[in-house]
Amino acid sequence: MSLLNDRKRTRPQSQGASRLEILTPLAKKLNCLDKQEIAEICINEIPPLVNARLASLYILDETSDILHLEKNNHPFLINNIVSLNQNPPTPMVAAVRSRELMVVDDMESYSRPHMTSSQRAFSRNYRTRGCIIAPLICHGRVVGVLNLTDRDDKGKFSGEDIAVVELFRQLIGASLGNISLFEKTQRQAKTDGLTGMLNHRTFYETLETELRRSQRYGGQISIIMADIDNLKPINDTHGHRAGDMAIKQISRRLGACIRQIDAAARYGGDEFAVILPNTSLADAVVVAERMVHMVSSTPMVWETNEIPLSISVGVGQYGSEVCPGDVTKATDQALYAAKQAGKNTVKVFEPQA
Repeated sequence: MSLLNDRKRTRPQSQGASRLEILTPLAKKLNCLDKQEIAEICINEIPPLVNARLASLYILDETSDILHLEKNNHPFLINNIVSLNQNPPTPMVAAVRSRELMVVDDMESYSRPHMTSSQRAFSRNYRTRGCIIAPLICHGRVVGVLNLTDRDDKGKFSGEDIAVVELFRQLIGASLGNISLFEKTQRQAKTDGLTGMLNHRTFYETLETELRRSQRYGGQISIIMADIDNLKPINDTHGHRAGDMAIKQISRRLGACIRQIDAAARYGGDEFAVILPNTSLADAVVVAERMVHMVSSTPMVWETNEIPLSISVGVGQYGSEVCPGDVTKATDQALYAAKQAGKNTVKVFEPQA
C-alpha cells in the first residue's frame, strides 16, 4: 500500500514537472520586443499545448477600434480586419468587449447574441465547433486576440487547456503592451510633441540620409522652409495656448499638401521644414504656393475670435555635394527674402553664379 501511495503521489508531480519544462522556456521566449517572434510562438508553439490545429493572432489598433490579423496558420482565408463596432458582435468582438477568455464548445449553438449567417461565413472550413478566444490583456486593456480551434481529437477543450491559455494570454498581452510602449517612446524621441512632426534632430538625420541616397543613385532634393507670420502678436493678444493651436493647425495644413514620401519637421518654435526627395524646383514651388494658400485661406477660430493665419516660405533645390547645414542655411535665405517681401509669399533660393 505504501508503494502504491508513493506512485499516486509521484505521477501527477512528474506530469506537472513535464508541463512546466515546456511552459517555462516559452514564457521566457515571450519576454521580448520582437512582434514577429511573439506571433511565431502564438501560431506554432502554443496550439500544440492544447491540441489545437488552427490559430490566429489579431492586434488591436485602439485609434480605430479595428483588429488587424498579424499571423495565422489557416489553410483557408479568414478576415484580415475585424471592427469592434459591429452589431450584433461576433464571439471575438464580444470577448474583446468583455476582456474575458471565452470558451465555446459548440459554435452552432452560440447565442450571446445570435450571429447572422454572414458573420459565420467561414464556419464550414473548421473540423470542430469548439474554440477558445483569448483577449490579450496589458494593464487591464485589450491589445489583441489569440484564437485557437480544431482540436486534433475533435473533443472539447479541457480545464487544463483553458488554464494554459489563460496563463499565456496574460504573458502575450504584457509583451505586446511593452512593444507598443517601446514604439511610442521611439516615436516621441523622433517627433515634436505639439505637432507630431519630425523634430529638429530627426530632420537633419533624414536630410543626411536623402543626400547620401542622392549621391548614390543620382537626382536632387528640394527643401521647403516655412515660418509662421505674426505668431508673437497671437501669443501676446490671445495667450500662448492660442499660439500653440495656431502651430498645430498650420502643421496639419502643411501635412495635407505633401506626399507620404516627403518628410515634414517642426524645425524651430515657429518654423517648419520639408524634404521633398526627387522633386524638381518647379514642382517644389507649386507645393510651397499650395501651402501658402492652404494656411491663409481659412482663419483659426479661438474663443469666438477669428484669427488670420499665414506663412512665409523659402524653397531651394540641392544635389548630393552639399552638406545639410548649407542646405538649410541657403533655404533660410529664401525664407528671409519672403519675410522681407511682405510675408504670406514664396521665394526661391537662387545660388550665386
